Amino acid sequence: MAIYENISLDKGLYSTGRGFLAELEAIDPSENYKGTSLEGLDAFERQLKRFNIKVNGADSDMIEKFFSTSSSAALFPEYISRAVRKGKEYANVLPYIVASTTSINGMDYRGVTSIPAESDKALSPVNEGTAIPETNITLQENLVHLQKRGRMLVASYEAIRFQRLDVFTVMLKQIGAYIARQQFCDAVNVLINGDGNGNPADVISVASSGTLAYTDLVDLWNTFEPYEMTTLIASADATAAILSMSEMRDAAAGLNFHASGDVVTPLGAKLIKAPTGMSGRIIALDKSCALEMVTAGDVLTEYDKLIDRQLERAAITEIAGFSKIITDASKVLTI
Repeated sequence: MAIYENISLDKGLYSTGRGFLAELEAIDPSENYKGTSLEGLDAFERQLKRFNIKVNGADSDMIEKFFSTSSSAALFPEYISRAVRKGKEYANVLPYIVASTTSINGMDYRGVTSIPAESDKALSPVNEGTAIPETNITLQENLVHLQKRGRMLVASYEAIRFQRLDVFTVMLKQIGAYIARQQFCDAVNVLINGDGNGNPADVISVASSGTLAYTDLVDLWNTFEPYEMTTLIASADATAAILSMSEMRDAAAGLNFHASGDVVTPLGAKLIKAPTGMSGRIIALDKSCALEMVTAGDVLTEYDKLIDRQLERAAITEIAGFSKIITDASKVLTI
């Protein structure tokens, strides 16, 4: 009998701090399956195969299949976490604005920052015997504010036991999408107002006419030296103004927008529509050095309740926060 078919599964695999999959992989390493029909599956997917549980497709099993044995029931929280993570990945735009992601085991984190003066940005020649210019990297005065985001799964086992897993996965993915969108809102708030360390973004106003013009974007781009303006986060009205510019109506830009929905500005920055409620503003940033994301663990599920079929009030959450790295690598243009 293969190792993966003889593993004892229980709640203890969730409570070690390393995560369910990490514990499974330690017991049943995927590298042992190279060259076999199971190559390409991770330890969790091999357990699904062991219990013949199909989670995708029109012929996917019903939820009650997970609870056919006590061992297979232990797989249910990991299935939920994976579905939520897939939803997060689908709706996640943070890779376009986050320079670094840091995982911590607690709730306290103090970031580092660098606030270079204009003279520090130009590496002038150093004459013999003179001091080399310094770049000061300091700890932030205040801790990063972490936010818990999530949803409560409210459903009785009796109500959903005969539901196909494929459809249930769609609903779980929506929970992940909600978390991703809310974390994006948190990141936008930090970019505009700072992370509590007196570092809000510089605010630039457009011309007195109050109408956004292509020249305003060019002027904004020019303020970024020596950084690169890689991303624009624009409110709905600002996005409409940008897309209405004659410079955005060339054949290549129009073809790309109509074919894929991806918008590319004339300045080469990625254009992302801002969360609802941010009106008349454009956030410009250099994604390589503006923002750090801090997470306290992965997607968390109340595995005890889920394994025991107590789905009525089972929480699915993730804890994350954001910290500015280089303050002047992000700016706000107001209309």
